[in-house]
Amino acid sequence: MTKKDNRRWISLVALVCQTTSLVLLLRYSRTVKTEKYLSSTAIVTAEFLKGIVCIFLVWLENDRSINRVILVLNEEIYNKPHDTMKLAIPSGLYSIQNNLLFIALSYLNAATYQVTYQLKILTTALFSVFMLKKKIEKRQWFSLFMLAIGVALVTWPTPDESNKRLTVQNQATWLQQMMGFCAVLVSAVTSGFAGVYFEQILKTGPTSVWVRNIQLAIFGTIFGLLIVICFDYKAVMDKGFFQGYTTLVWIVIFLQATGGLIIAVVIKYADNIIKGFATSLSILFSSVISYFVLHDFTPTLFFYIGTMCVLSATFLYGWEKPKVTPSANDQPRV
Repeated sequence: MTKKDNRRWISLVALVCQTTSLVLLLRYSRTVKTEKYLSSTAIVTAEFLKGIVCIFLVWLENDRSINRVILVLNEEIYNKPHDTMKLAIPSGLYSIQNNLLFIALSYLNAATYQVTYQLKILTTALFSVFMLKKKIEKRQWFSLFMLAIGVALVTWPTPDESNKRLTVQNQATWLQQMMGFCAVLVSAVTSGFAGVYFEQILKTGPTSVWVRNIQLAIFGTIFGLLIVICFDYKAVMDKGFFQGYTTLVWIVIFLQATGGLIIAVVIKYADNIIKGFATSLSILFSSVISYFVLHDFTPTLFFYIGTMCVLSATFLYGWEKPKVTPSANDQPRV
């Protein structure tokens, strides 16, 4: 096995572990019977930690020189306020998205969330067409249609669930599930737009991706603090900023902070097929663990069919025809 193949497999394992562990641990942290932590403060902490990690990576890129790090940050952030302010838009959207992530996993099991959140593929594709003028092949349009059908089937209620809604006892549960689905939908839209907008910014200059992430972290921390003040100010004043924080919560925060950075690193070595495998394995592991460990998920026929549609759509959208290199026998003879 070559070094390139090793990196591809490491990329696959890293993506699966990061995606699966974040969703499952976040779900467990929101349902376990302990003192509840504030998701808004957890997001602020994650953004701050992400900024620290990115500064460390810039330090590594610049021969481990603190003076060069200060020079880079001064030139790229302080001396370019206009370029820095451009990152306020995706950063604000990511802050909204992260808060919606906590809301969604408070009401939905990990498996259902994993499948429905793949709608971000659809929203990203649509924003890429309108903002970046990308061309999408017929195969990809068909895969996006399959994706929408699959998510609809996963979220489609069974006849038994429809009857349960009529009772007062299950009305609150149904409303909570709808809140979770709405949170995932809005999160997918913000993820698609912010991702395409950020891609557009990355292509406009030679600025390091880690510096861009520092800019995102700065605005993310600011927007996160505004959300804390607007929604959880009283709770913070009563019990403190880090109320309810346990070892589990700190692990979730670490995964949240480093998740995007891990993906940015491994995508350098992984292709769309690897990402498709990672998504499929993550959904599979989330479903199995939700059923056998968390006991908050019972798959239905609609879920099986919908999940197969989503996984097939993910592979079909990312599949690329192998490029055939002409051999010597194919060269025209003079």
